[in-house]
Amino acid sequence: MGEKKLMRGTEAIAEAAIRAGCTHFFGYPITPTNELLEYMAVNLPEKGGVFLEAENEVAAINMVYGAAAAGARVMTASSGPGISLMAEGFSFLAAAELPCVIVDVERGGPGLGNISPSQSDYSFVVKGAGHGDFKLIVLAPYSIQEAADLTMDSFLIADKYRNPVLILTDGILGEMMEKVIFRNANVDSLSQKDWIATGANNRSRNRIITYYGLPDELEEHNLHLKRKYDDLVSNYTKCERYKADDADYLIIAFGICARICKKTISISREKGIRIGLIRIITLFPFPSKKIRDLARKSKAIIVVEMNLGQMFEDVKLAVNGLVPVYFYGRTGGSIPKPSEVFLGIEKIVNG
Repeated sequence: MGEKKLMRGTEAIAEAAIRAGCTHFFGYPITPTNELLEYMAVNLPEKGGVFLEAENEVAAINMVYGAAAAGARVMTASSGPGISLMAEGFSFLAAAELPCVIVDVERGGPGLGNISPSQSDYSFVVKGAGHGDFKLIVLAPYSIQEAADLTMDSFLIADKYRNPVLILTDGILGEMMEKVIFRNANVDSLSQKDWIATGANNRSRNRIITYYGLPDELEEHNLHLKRKYDDLVSNYTKCERYKADDADYLIIAFGICARICKKTISISREKGIRIGLIRIITLFPFPSKKIRDLARKSKAIIVVEMNLGQMFEDVKLAVNGLVPVYFYGRTGGSIPKPSEVFLGIEKIVNG
């Protein structure tokens, strides 16, 4: 373990990526992601890597495709409108089974919206973020330390499953500063990629494609992808339980909202209401079974998000009617206060 450093969230993600062996970064500026690009522009070339500011987000994601196909550890980052422009590329990357890391520093939407923090990209990135039957692996940190740790993990996960990994953060976590310790990364792990397109080199010819002309061929490929996603669901779901073991009521949240809700839980317990938290870390694969098992022991569940109820739908499906599921949210870049969330919960408790 190294020394503690005080860093902005976007910069900590960039530093973690470099330490994890990222060699190529392609992106286009957009608030509130710009500091990540600036950090990469200065520091990645010093480590022998390649930073290139593309002419737009469409170009950037296609450069990611090319670098990944050649075996590079590659990354891009954007926010809201820029992530939308990359959607076709996400579909192509997943179809071609190319590992890469994407960072979405969420801002208010839809459209240009504003530059205030939000969680309104959930449905877009978790439900596919493009056409066809595919999934992104989506990780949601709630601190600068966790953002750095998950960034390092994401390159290994992307290599292991040959799939794009998206780190879903927001304008608060991107701009705030906290102490972070960077762990040692195994940059050589999973580095042997016998499928990459780098010429024959005494092996059979490799072809990286996404077009399957016959329906049966495409169906077979889609079922192959589904088996990979099913394996993720079985073996890689993460959530944090906070004061959940004795809780009468459970809050479910992710990212910055989970931090807000921990303060709400302190307020609630001071007033004699036992509330716990399930913080979702893997938005896909979604920890439905873990939620369902904990729901059996509670009286009700409250989902808190900075949107109009996007994860709320997935929680309801996971709970499947075992207990009532309620929602509290703010949208448009508005940030819920712990006291506001408590008032909403108090109404539920009091019927």
